Amino acid sequence: MKIVVIGGTGLIGTQLCQFLREGGHDVLSASPSSGVNAVTGEGLQAALQGAEVVVDVANSPSFEDAAVLEFFEASGRNLFPAEKAAGVKHHVALSVVGTERMLESGYFRAKMAQEELIKKSGVPYSILRATQFFEFVGAIAQSGAQGDTIRLTSAALQPVASADVAAALAKIAVGGPTGKTSEVAGPDKQPLVSFAKIYLQHTKDQREVITDDNAGYFGANINDQSLTPGANPILGAIHFDQWLDRGNA
Repeated sequence: MKIVVIGGTGLIGTQLCQFLREGGHDVLSASPSSGVNAVTGEGLQAALQGAEVVVDVANSPSFEDAAVLEFFEASGRNLFPAEKAAGVKHHVALSVVGTERMLESGYFRAKMAQEELIKKSGVPYSILRATQFFEFVGAIAQSGAQGDTIRLTSAALQPVASADVAAALAKIAVGGPTGKTSEVAGPDKQPLVSFAKIYLQHTKDQREVITDDNAGYFGANINDQSLTPGANPILGAIHFDQWLDRGNA
């Protein structure tokens, strides 16, 4: 089947396109660099011609509150009419675990707005929420940097390899629309500060990591439930230490 991946040149999109092509599908990697821009609508009609499935893994280039909201709202305004016109049978979207619990964050408010647009679009859908990617643990650690120390909360995370997220999306894309939201997470749940210590040790970063439960998460207060999945998530196969040992950090 023809599957269009919006944001197909990004971290998740690149891997997703590969998985789908290996499965024998006709995959169009759609991004502004290939002449397809969901925010402006450029190239959408032609890209979606003959498509049965659209997978949206695009992300805003700016995380500023107004900009990120406009990105997801504008994309939705353009995508769904184009999908209806093309006869798309399944819209799959990537979102974030904990979205409804993190609405003090502008980014999470924008993701919630995106999810609501999907549910009201009239296009059959499946939503997959993912926890933080292993690839972002370094940046998360750096967010707590204060001179020669890094102060981070002990609230739990359950991060996941981007490859496992892409694999889960590929499986959902070739199945029928569920009309539901599912979750994917890594196999290990630990305090955020523990993941940071493992990462810094592996990268030979000598800064001291200090547990500070007032540190928050990019300005938001979190607890053990804020960014971790509920019951029965899809679990990735790759452990954080395996991912590090493969030279990904």
